[in-house]
Order: sequence, then structure tokens, then C-alpha cells
Amino acid sequence: MRRKIQEISDSAELDEILSTARICRIAMLDGNRPYILPFNYGYRNKCVYIHCALQGRKLDLLRKNNHVCFEIEDSVRVVKDKIACRCSTRYRSIVGYGDIEIITDDAEAKNEALKILMEQHDWGEPVEFSEQQVKNVAILKLSITSMTGKKSSNWDKTQSH
Repeated sequence: MRRKIQEISDSAELDEILSTARICRIAMLDGNRPYILPFNYGYRNKCVYIHCALQGRKLDLLRKNNHVCFEIEDSVRVVKDKIACRCSTRYRSIVGYGDIEIITDDAEAKNEALKILMEQHDWGEPVEFSEQQVKNVAILKLSITSMTGKKSSNWDKTQSH
């Protein structure tokens, strides 16, 4: 990272971002072209959990190559100024790499992943899924192998939302 002062190296802060953000973008390869999709997700123990349909382009691509790049940001806010060139964006973000495991048959693992996802989105009460609901989804389990965090020089936690 060119501007080391903006790097987030504290693992607790990286975990905070991963645990509170709402959208994770996953980039994969479609031949020699990148293919990126946004997902809501849940995070626990260095893994990102995503739910999706049992069939589709992303699953086809991940079965060919499960190595991915991901991006997450939180607390994004445009900071305006009367002078356009002084406008800025306040943010924290993570870019990382990992490997995705596609879970289609393990009902217990799928059920747990769905609960993690609901917790991430402040469901606020225990949730139960029917056998059919669990059966009808696939889970993408992204095991993070490396990541880098960055925050804008004007990022201030007291103004994060």
C-alpha cells in the first residue's frame, strides 16, 4: 500500500469491518475476463458466508476456479465542500483473497451459515429455517487467505454512520 498511514493492520479493526458491513463483492474469473457480484453476507471466524441459488453462472465459474478476490467497505460517506476539488469520501475498506467452498448437501452447515448471515443483518431474534428453505439454497463459504484494510485519511469512528 502506497500510503501506509491509511493501512488498517489491526486485526480487531479488520474483524469489526467484516462483522458490521452489509455487502461483499466477490470477483471470479470467467475465462480470461473478471466477473464480479455483490452479495449480502455473514462473517465468522475468518470466513464469509453467502447464500445463493443451487444453479447459475457463479457456481459454474467457482467449480472451475474457486480462488477469488473480495471487497467490503463500511461507513462510506461523501464529504462535500464548496470547492469541488476539496470534496472527498470517508470510508474503510478491505480487499482480500480466498477460496470458496460450495456447500449444497450439508443441511446442518447450510442452516448455521444462514443463521450467521441473519445475525450480520441485525435480524434481532432467533431464526429457524424450514427443511425446504435449507434444501433450496447453496452456501458459498469464503475462507479468507489474505486481506488488506484501508481507511481514508479523514475517517473518524465517531462520525462513521
